[in-house]
Amino acid sequence: MKILITGSVGFIGFSLSNHLLKRKEIKIIGIDNINNYYDKNLKLKRLKLLKKNKNFRFKKLDINNSKELEKIFKKNKFDFVFNLAAQAGVRYSIDHPRKYIEANINGFFNIIENCKKFKIKRLFYASSSSVYGENKNFPLKENEKILPKNMYSLTKKINEEISSIYNNYYNLKLTGLRFFTVYGEWGRPDMMMLKFISSFYKKKEFKLFNFGNHERDFTYIGDVVKILEILLFKHRKLKRNDIFNICSNKPINLKKIINFMKKNGINPKIKKVSLQKADILKTHGNNKKILSVTKFKNFIGWQEGIMKTINWYKKYSSK
Repeated sequence: MKILITGSVGFIGFSLSNHLLKRKEIKIIGIDNINNYYDKNLKLKRLKLLKKNKNFRFKKLDINNSKELEKIFKKNKFDFVFNLAAQAGVRYSIDHPRKYIEANINGFFNIIENCKKFKIKRLFYASSSSVYGENKNFPLKENEKILPKNMYSLTKKINEEISSIYNNYYNLKLTGLRFFTVYGEWGRPDMMMLKFISSFYKKKEFKLFNFGNHERDFTYIGDVVKILEILLFKHRKLKRNDIFNICSNKPINLKKIINFMKKNGINPKIKKVSLQKADILKTHGNNKKILSVTKFKNFIGWQEGIMKTINWYKKYSSK
């Protein structure tokens, strides 16, 4: 089985690649532009780890480069594609909207067009819980109205709509993945969990937006990659075009997270600031649909997930 994973040195792309490579029958081609949105050294360390596996090959490539992307598809004859490349970051989208159009719409179009042209069995692509906006009909089901409130979430909504059209007109099989606040080892340093931990160890001030009055449906990366693995191997049983919430269905208030970290020795200086206009107050997904398909039940408790993240950071930062 040959799989293309875009964004392969990003958090989820790396974690999925690392997990799937435990299977000897899987060969992965990873592509990533290794941009400087966050620490390149972290991305390069992820890549170094992946390159230790003989079934992983990498090419530095931006998915906006349509000619080079087509060459990769033509050369490799992929069975499946996981498109996990995107310009991430809700707050960043306010000041850099063009980056989101280029990566998340133009880049996605290049991926989906090649999937059609080279008859890929199924495209799995990253969407986001942010497409729901401030919809408060919790827990949010996949058929809820989506109300994006920033450029990042708008591009993800457009990806879903493009996918629907490609399914209708070209019979391409697609699975959209609405990720809810994924955290864990090798995570993004710009997201709350690792930013809080690193602020403590680097003796930096941590900005707590909205005074900590946010709730997030935190979902541990180890659970996420296991769910994606099951979807991959159950691809024949999936609908031709569908969308799943990838979430724990257990939202947690940030203050609760912070108090737990403090009790475990992670206590940076905190500066409380007001709500940032692109932020969503609460995320809470209904995961019954994904559980009915995957039968996945063994979610890691948030306390255990946080301790794994803290311990990883200590080990990682000491190298």
